[in-house]
Amino acid sequence: MADIYVQVCYARPDMQFARDLRLPQGATLQAAVEQSGVLQAVPDIDLASCRVGIHGKLKSLDTVLRERDRVEIYRPLTADPKESRRKRAVKKGL
Repeated sequence: MADIYVQVCYARPDMQFARDLRLPQGATLQAAVEQSGVLQAVPDIDLASCRVGIHGKLKSLDTVLRERDRVEIYRPLTADPKESRRKRAVKKGL
């Protein structure tokens, strides 16, 4: 069975993590995150509550990866998007 190459990414305002990995074909998103070392580098990541995705699209941890996928771990939102839009509209006088 051939290997696939993927990248695991996580970012905060004060740091960025990106690691290229070679995994066996059929590997899951969760396996990539665990083997990347990001959970050891950033211990405050909780996979049970963090959302994850591939190339900006939300996916589940059991998603099977394909060649050149970019696995992304998302941080929780700090502001409600609807409330932010309302504030901008009020500021513009709409």
